[in-house]
Amino acid sequence: MEAAHDYCVVLVTTPSLENAQQLARVLVSEHLAACCNVVPTVYSYFSWKQALHEAQEALLIIKTARERLAELERRVSELHPYDVPEIIALPLEASAAPYLQWLGEVLRPE
Repeated sequence: MEAAHDYCVVLVTTPSLENAQQLARVLVSEHLAACCNVVPTVYSYFSWKQALHEAQEALLIIKTARERLAELERRVSELHPYDVPEIIALPLEASAAPYLQWLGEVLRPE
């Protein structure tokens, strides 16, 4: 039986919808993510190099196994145009058993 704590949700912002879609396709096709949701528009306000910045970005919501997290982070960093991409993993506390089973099936290393 799959346990919720074996999985996490990862948030990644990107500079464009197209970039988010490209990342989603790669991560799912390489089995680093079971699912990626793309939120096409988020407004980000952040400090970078001692200045306030505002940007319209896309947000990826990625579901993955904790054991695949380091590989996912490496792959996102390779493909992402930002010098310091946002890659934030949040623990999965609970989920429906059929969904956890599906995650386990999709994310098993080949």
